[in-house]
Amino acid sequence: MRVAIAGAGAVGRSIARELVRGDHHVMLLERNLDHVDPEAIPDAHWVHADACELALLEAAKLESYDVVIAATGDDKVNIVVSLLAKTEFAVRRVVARVNDPRNEWLFDESWGVDVAVSTPRMLASLVEEAVSVGDLVRLMTFRQGEANLVEITLPPDTPLAGKPVRKVQLPRDAALVTIIRGGRVIVPQPDDPIEGGDELVFVASVEVEDELRGAVGLVR
Repeated sequence: MRVAIAGAGAVGRSIARELVRGDHHVMLLERNLDHVDPEAIPDAHWVHADACELALLEAAKLESYDVVIAATGDDKVNIVVSLLAKTEFAVRRVVARVNDPRNEWLFDESWGVDVAVSTPRMLASLVEEAVSVGDLVRLMTFRQGEANLVEITLPPDTPLAGKPVRKVQLPRDAALVTIIRGGRVIVPQPDDPIEGGDELVFVASVEVEDELRGAVGLVR
């Protein structure tokens, strides 16, 4: 298949790697030039473009793709990309990432979405199945032996308590995707404070798991 992915962050790249491994043609659309890194996935076609701009989608020949995946961290962008893909380019299948569960009701056929994937809801379900305070728990493998979805539940006396997310020095190949706190699913923003007892969910390569433990103040 020919698959176009809007958003080349941790989620978009993980999806792209899996599809490339399956011998599919993948195009990654990314508006942030700092995130455009062809060496990260050399078999994918990288395009520096805002996926909400109709002219840029036309230049990328979006109509020639079988599937469009709106995988950015912004629900508004994912909705616009989905609508354009379906109404302007007649893409057969549109899959959209839902970052904030409160927006799930928007992600339906009227907005061009065939399949909505609520990342926080999925992660919350997985975390409920495997929670161990003060240790790193692998929840899902994105690419065999290379990248995993992992969860760390912080102890009540964590040294990170009160610090904003931006102060956590994560290793290069790790990204914080969700904080689960008291039944709430939080899409982390740079100034959001971390609290003891938080369940932190990351996408991380196997090689940096020990570094990740150190970054959140855990001793293996």
